[in-house]
Amino acid sequence: MDTVLRDIHVIDGSGGPSYRADVALADGRIAEIHRESDGGRRPGAARVVAADGLALSPGFIDMHAHSDLALLRDPGHEAKVAQGVTLEVLGQDGLSYAPVDDRTLAEVRAQITGWNGGAPGDTSLDFNWRTVGAYLDRLDHGFDGQGIAVNAAYLVPQGTVRMLALGWDDREATADELARMKQLVAEGLEQGAVGLSSGLTYTPGMYASDAELTELCRVVARYDGYYCPHHRSYGAGALQAYEEMVALTREAGCALHLAHATMNFGVNKGRAPELLSLLDGALDAGADITLDTYPYTPGCTTLVAMLPSWASEGGPEAVLARLKDDATAERIRHVMEVEGADGCHGVPIEWDTIEISGVSDPGLAGCVGKTLARSAAERGEEPWVTAHRLLIDDRLGSTILQHVGHEDNVRQIMRHRVHTGGSDGILQGCKPHPRAYGTFPQYLGTYVRELGVLSLEECVAHLTSRAAARLRLPDRGLVREGYRADLVLFDPDTVAAGSTFDAPRTLPTGIPHVLIDGRFVIEDGRRTDVLAGRAVRRTAGRG
Repeated sequence: MDTVLRDIHVIDGSGGPSYRADVALADGRIAEIHRESDGGRRPGAARVVAADGLALSPGFIDMHAHSDLALLRDPGHEAKVAQGVTLEVLGQDGLSYAPVDDRTLAEVRAQITGWNGGAPGDTSLDFNWRTVGAYLDRLDHGFDGQGIAVNAAYLVPQGTVRMLALGWDDREATADELARMKQLVAEGLEQGAVGLSSGLTYTPGMYASDAELTELCRVVARYDGYYCPHHRSYGAGALQAYEEMVALTREAGCALHLAHATMNFGVNKGRAPELLSLLDGALDAGADITLDTYPYTPGCTTLVAMLPSWASEGGPEAVLARLKDDATAERIRHVMEVEGADGCHGVPIEWDTIEISGVSDPGLAGCVGKTLARSAAERGEEPWVTAHRLLIDDRLGSTILQHVGHEDNVRQIMRHRVHTGGSDGILQGCKPHPRAYGTFPQYLGTYVRELGVLSLEECVAHLTSRAAARLRLPDRGLVREGYRADLVLFDPDTVAAGSTFDAPRTLPTGIPHVLIDGRFVIEDGRRTDVLAGRAVRRTAGRG
């Protein structure tokens, strides 16, 4: 044996009762579990770690991560490692960096600079891949061939696929273009992706019809993958948008995982039971559905995402050109403030809910941490004037916190039987959302220990085995003999998110040890130099 975790309080990820045991690790796996009640000889090892009142659980799985470049740029990756995250799912919201050609790569780098950095002209990272398989190989290589900080799975991004097949046009795909998109999705799944994502309030993915999405989901179904949509509205049309996703995946025979599933804006206050009733009805009828949430009320995205979709047709340079045309800019303002842009989920924008969380140009950092209403008041101008100037000056790179959530909705959805955890953590910006550094200890500290929304055993199951089952990973997500030794040791009495909206990059407390592949990546509360993460590829299924 390599390591024994002695006299540990095991919360095994199944949702069942916890128990005391010695857990022995060898060759990156759980070799033996010797329960206290078993009696007899206890396992020994080269190294024995005393529990000291700690709980042991499977490593946490972040079902919605935006670490696509961070894992290649930041070997420490403490934002996630310190939370006990041992696996992240990348390629979210229909926009990421594979599959691409040279043109598409430049466009997508510009579009999601606010999420990941890596703007065109940034030479800190070598974008030396073009296919999904090559990107996963790059993750395996990591830093000097040693790997990455945590394991990573990947979703084929539908918006990027559409960008590659037919550009930024708001139109129906031709038969040849649809065939090309289906081929790209199939290739990505064959190369190891676990499913398909969409960002249906982001261009150009939002231009896809239900028929187009259904055809892509048929491909995903053939490979036993899942569809993960950021659907068309979390605001005025939220319930209808959920219904749309359930219907099209049932038509395609495809598993569905709803990204950051919530009901936001004033129109949806108190409406979580309607969403849960919809899901329960579909589940009872045989649908394969899961969802993820983060345990906070504000959302986080880019400022440019608030614009109406027609303003973004053609890509980032076309957006900037429209913003610089006075008549077009005034039309954009009217749609956003009066009609409700589809980019803002069909709800007229409330500038006092939009807080700037990050900028690409350091010279614009003075607006970070302020709402656009406040910044405008300080300047003695209308909020649209301030927002318009920022969009142009920061070349669409600004990120925002959008304070439009409802705590009761958050709590009700996280109790659901198919719920999993996802941070949706954007690591860029001067003042990122604290969920990037705090989601998993926030669940354990606030919603388990302080509020009692979930029991500890149930919450751990949400964050581990349920996610592993959605990803179809046969040897992760449970503390079981033969399973991979991706594990977290935490103190249930003290675990807490350190990150706050004022200090978002503060690390959590109460998580002294994290292991990946049986190796300590966090030891005694400190990051080691171990890079044990690798790309986790789709388990072979149909094809």
